[in-house]
Amino acid sequence: MKIDQTLTQDATGTIAHLQFEAIGIPRVRTELSVSYIDHNTLQTDFKNSDDHRYLQSTAKRYGLFFSRPGNGICHQLHLERFASPGKTLIGSDSHTPTAGGIGAFAIGAGGLDVAVAMAGMPYRIKYPEIVGVKLTGKLCDWVSAKDVILEVLRRIGVKGGVGKVLEYFGPGVKTLNVPERATIANMGTETGATTSVFPSDEVTKAFLEAQARGSDWIPLEADKDAESGYSKIIVIDLSELEPLVAIPHSPGKVKPVREIATGGGNGPGLAVQQVAIGSCTNSSLRDFKIVANILKGHTIADNLHLTINPGSRQVVEHLIESKEMQYLVAAGARILENTCGPCIGVGAAPSSGAVSVRTFNRNFKGRSGTEDAEIYLVSPEVAAATAIKGVLTDPRDLGDYPAIEMPSRFIINDNMIIRPYPPREAAKVEIFRGRNIKPLPDFPLLPDTLEGEVLLKLGDNITTDDIIPAGAKTLSMRSNIPGISEFVFNAIDPEFPRRALEKGGGFIIGGENYGQGSSREHAALAPKYLGVKAVIVKSFARIHLANLINFGIVPLRFKNHADYDCIDIADRLKIAIKREELQDRNGLRLINLTKGSEIELTHDLSMHDIEILIAGGKLSWVRQRLRVQGSHG
Repeated sequence: MKIDQTLTQDATGTIAHLQFEAIGIPRVRTELSVSYIDHNTLQTDFKNSDDHRYLQSTAKRYGLFFSRPGNGICHQLHLERFASPGKTLIGSDSHTPTAGGIGAFAIGAGGLDVAVAMAGMPYRIKYPEIVGVKLTGKLCDWVSAKDVILEVLRRIGVKGGVGKVLEYFGPGVKTLNVPERATIANMGTETGATTSVFPSDEVTKAFLEAQARGSDWIPLEADKDAESGYSKIIVIDLSELEPLVAIPHSPGKVKPVREIATGGGNGPGLAVQQVAIGSCTNSSLRDFKIVANILKGHTIADNLHLTINPGSRQVVEHLIESKEMQYLVAAGARILENTCGPCIGVGAAPSSGAVSVRTFNRNFKGRSGTEDAEIYLVSPEVAAATAIKGVLTDPRDLGDYPAIEMPSRFIINDNMIIRPYPPREAAKVEIFRGRNIKPLPDFPLLPDTLEGEVLLKLGDNITTDDIIPAGAKTLSMRSNIPGISEFVFNAIDPEFPRRALEKGGGFIIGGENYGQGSSREHAALAPKYLGVKAVIVKSFARIHLANLINFGIVPLRFKNHADYDCIDIADRLKIAIKREELQDRNGLRLINLTKGSEIELTHDLSMHDIEILIAGGKLSWVRQRLRVQGSHG
């Protein structure tokens, strides 16, 4: 695909911009690229601040827009100010599909893939299945868009969208505004979907006109006979939905709030110690207007604390103008920065063993910053009701649903977005490099044979948070690969980094859906630095599979899933991996030197992927291509 737009954020952007620099072209070659600062805003030492100065200088030098710290969360801001129907967008954040709510084809990707797209090269994915999600009816009071995507997750789980695009259609779509559609598209990521997309209609047009971007609108909708072309159709009657909750520790473990709130009829319900409202999923003006009006005249329960992090300054300015911010403050909410914050474990970590009810998109164990916290994912309505009552609460118990009024014109103030410098002026910019920014590691050519020990054996649904934890400690090391490698599999096996280096690298064995969750390429790059040669699993999550290829780690699958049980930690393995072996995906053999046995392997690699692996990774491959193009004029 030709990529029209890219976005990066500071947790993934520093390494992506280093990779773009390494490609060696003078300016981005997209229609629009934006560098957002929204993750690493807890500045307890120089590291994050240095990275932000680096990113601002590279934006000036290479022609990107730059959104300054505190301006807002990349997905909310991009929806407001840049995303357009019919445009292709890839971002170094797995929730980039948020822009599907406005009719963009938006995909999360590893930072290196984004850097390559910034260089004007195409982005490749396997052509996905198109699953139609037909919406009928209209949401009832106290039920919102978050409940729609939780219903999708309840039906298909965290693996049901892998290799698929979720395309929403049907009469129910017209009843949802763009922020509501964006919430659904955002959290579609948790199904493993490549992206989610809504049509661009009169509702879309009205939103863009309210953002003073009416000229960006084009109509886009499926053909009248499109239903016959979907690989599958999921029908959801919006009027039949009720408030839902994802219970610990997976977005796919979805139950009715009423069931949990009443203790299954056996008790007083679930006591809560923290409520957190915001994140890229539910930080729009619509969300906070609802929350403010639910909280109006109330004080939060004395057994919990409430945090909010709006998605953008535009949201905050409107809440101030309408005086609805006053309702939040008076109720006792702690007002955090317009950043990702608690969603990625930066601030507001729950107390030991606490129950935290959040409007976020992930509740992986330990992601909040507290290993034994229990995280429940809900809508803004459920969160606000819970904040008042002190226990997980079905908001329908509160009575009448508050009426809110959305502005016909949004407040437009782009003073915290620095526009690209003109080429002549940009060429004079000196790039700032802090002392925490380390050079990229080398990417040697793929050897003919891989041999080494099994360093770690894992189960199903291993997340990128399991591989490289989120949170303030690790985020500040994203531009320092040797430093961040010390955290690889820290929550599972703290000795893994030391053992991997001592053994000269080796293999990782895993189960189904290995690498689900975030797009963070450090979950491949740091293991590569430690010497991981191949990851052998039952199945991979899409973005992580691409990241492994990009950094020269060979991703292989068990042809027979039962063979997973035939390999143990410390077994010494050997795999012939020449070009011809890789091209014959049915001829791969793993020799277990310890047990004296053989296992059949396979893979999902295209010829393009194989060429990247043989080159030692995508950065080396791109450099080779550019050299060839240059030699031909």
